[in-house]
Amino acid sequence: MKTVSGLFDDYSDARAAVSALEDRGVPSDDISIVSNNVGDRYSKDSDAAEGAGTGAGLGAAVGGIGGLLTGLGVMAIPGVGPVVAAGWLAATAAGAAAGAVAGGAAGGLIGAMTESGVPEAHAHVYAEGVRRGGAVVSARVDESLYADAQVILRRGSWVDPEQRRAAYLEQGWRGFDERLDPYTAEEIEKDRLRYRL
Repeated sequence: MKTVSGLFDDYSDARAAVSALEDRGVPSDDISIVSNNVGDRYSKDSDAAEGAGTGAGLGAAVGGIGGLLTGLGVMAIPGVGPVVAAGWLAATAAGAAAGAVAGGAAGGLIGAMTESGVPEAHAHVYAEGVRRGGAVVSARVDESLYADAQVILRRGSWVDPEQRRAAYLEQGWRGFDERLDPYTAEEIEKDRLRYRL
């Protein structure tokens, strides 16, 4: 199995990527989504599981009938803040944040991603992207589906991690830091304006 990931500035594009991966035959259990939920924007989404728990309870909410998105739960990730999330990446990040799982050097979301094979430099960009209002989708796929999964994740408003890393570095960013305060809704909107076409 190989891991393929994509960062999206818009939650709806991330949701579309999850659905496309499922349509292509990637099992829901092998797909994850983590999206910033500042201001409780998405937890009232019709696809979100009502009353989903946080941390370890999140794992019980994922993989339900109807695909991964029916199992969205609400949790908090240090440095990112509130997120809606589902899948193996979210459960691993929650466990690492709670100290239940050793998440690697950076712990939390970065540790969960690097342990699954995402390069650390990209994991930092993905975590920062979620902190700034975006969503990350990751899938564990068989070698035979890897190229198709990459194409799916690069549709829509996919964010090139190298270009975004360069943009963040120009702003003085050095890497994701879970000790920083999460972005507010106003900061997220201001940051999104930088990348709109």
